[in-house]
Amino acid sequence: MSELRAIYTLWLREVKRYGREKTRLISSFVQPLLWLVIFGSGIRFSSVGSGIDYQKFIFPGIVGQTLLFTSMFMGISVIWDREFGFLKEILVAPVSRISVFVGKMLGGSTDAVVQGACVFVYSFLVGISLDPRSFILSLPIMLLVTFGMVSVGLILASLMESLEGYGVIQTFVNLPLFFLSGALFPLSYVPAWLKWVSVVDPLTYGVDALRTLILKGSWTPIFPLYYNILVLTGFDVAIILIGSFAFARTR
Repeated sequence: MSELRAIYTLWLREVKRYGREKTRLISSFVQPLLWLVIFGSGIRFSSVGSGIDYQKFIFPGIVGQTLLFTSMFMGISVIWDREFGFLKEILVAPVSRISVFVGKMLGGSTDAVVQGACVFVYSFLVGISLDPRSFILSLPIMLLVTFGMVSVGLILASLMESLEGYGVIQTFVNLPLFFLSGALFPLSYVPAWLKWVSVVDPLTYGVDALRTLILKGSWTPIFPLYYNILVLTGFDVAIILIGSFAFARTR
């Protein structure tokens, strides 16, 4: 019970911290709107096949981008906690470090899913008639994406000593994951060697699954939905185990 209480406490702390940061809540609505309206409108003449409008095509990709960037940002909490001594207090508490990692991961994932869900408010702007069923089915996929990406951020942060160092590494990891996921362009249009690189990008499967659920029959998915879920689940299990090991060695 003490382990579960520790996980819940750390989860609640991350959620409360997110709710108190009004600027992050505002950015949840502003940043996706800029991508959809400015970027999407700027190249909406581009053809993505299946007769689908480009803004509709990138909408699930912007959801995936929001999940990725928010999840990776959560790693900063580890550095802040180390800076102010809170991390030391957590690590010397009579609970396992695996529980510490899982609690922070669940808290960061909850924040990222909330921020990703805010993007769905703009579905009507791009002409997507999003029904409650599609939104509800999208939530587990969003959780699977954030579990893995928050874990990656926590692992990187546990190895960093400064915010500046983490910022550089975060950008270095975020941009390739985002651009190689097919969020902004169909992977059928890219060279063969780039397709193989995209196959090892976990966000590719998250974006493809979200596109399948949001656009429904108007878009032909790259992979079957069940395959996307299996890959995301396997990635999450592997990266959470690695993250728990990395946190266990944190000083």
